[in-house]
Amino acid sequence: MKPSHVSQALRTLIAINRPAFVWGAPGVGKSNIVAQVAAELGRQLIDIRAVLLDPVDLRGLPHVNGDGRAHWATPAFLPRDGEGILFLDELNAAPPLVQAACYQLVLDRKLGEYTLPDGWAVLAAGNRETDRAVTSRMPSALANRFIHLDFEPDLDDWCQWALQAGKQVEVVAFLRFRPNLLHAFDPDRKAFSSPRSWAFASDIVAIQADAAIEYDLLAGAVGEGEAAELLAFLKVFRQLPSPDAVLMTPDTAPVPDDPATVYALCGALARKASPANFDRIAAYARRLSAEFGVLLVKDAVTLTPDCQHSQGFIAWATDNGAVLT
Repeated sequence: MKPSHVSQALRTLIAINRPAFVWGAPGVGKSNIVAQVAAELGRQLIDIRAVLLDPVDLRGLPHVNGDGRAHWATPAFLPRDGEGILFLDELNAAPPLVQAACYQLVLDRKLGEYTLPDGWAVLAAGNRETDRAVTSRMPSALANRFIHLDFEPDLDDWCQWALQAGKQVEVVAFLRFRPNLLHAFDPDRKAFSSPRSWAFASDIVAIQADAAIEYDLLAGAVGEGEAAELLAFLKVFRQLPSPDAVLMTPDTAPVPDDPATVYALCGALARKASPANFDRIAAYARRLSAEFGVLLVKDAVTLTPDCQHSQGFIAWATDNGAVLT
């Protein structure tokens, strides 16, 4: 399932109070999607890293109160009221005894004398065993307590998230040009490309690091080959004609022949888009191929949603309704 579908599925399962387990490779954004769903629903999120717990950390410690009987003092991180999401991250990397402690909590919403409040949903996530990450085989009794969702990276979803999160448009444009590099998981490499590591790379590009160390920083985030390709693309991006010059004469400004240059130019123009100049953005988009025209307009609207209300966008959408659907 791509991230937007995982998000939709989680909201559906939370509504009917069914626990879900999100499976995916390292770095694809499993934890982020849960945090995003919690924020969209206005719910509190308690993120418990199960791999760091001992069984007693969940069950609590025994104590004796006034009735002369032993009771369990449950941990303070378990919720007592309100609404929220109890997120058991890296659950299948936890020791078997910790996973066993979760049995009752996941399905029966109880843990000894503790009861999970009605407004709280239980979600979990972990890496797949085939990814050679740190995992412990999940007992079938625990696995059967979840609805399982397989998370797969999706370029369009990541690009939309990145633009909304303020990541660098040149990195988004590069991945549009080289979509296969979004996620190239290799367990034998310390640095490999993933949605998470491309977000790191964007932050490195944003600080405009010294040229002497820029490659090493990017290679440390996404890998050597990916860093070399990104730097070559950035060289093209940084030598583009001024986007302002293109917007001054959108009907006559040159349209590059090289696809990499067009991707880069679309990213630069999208960053400049506003309701006031969207008629010029649309004029240039009409001169591009359908693929690049739609890409330019979609990224511009993602960066500046108010552009959707401009006359330029309405006219462009009316003329290009067929390619938008």
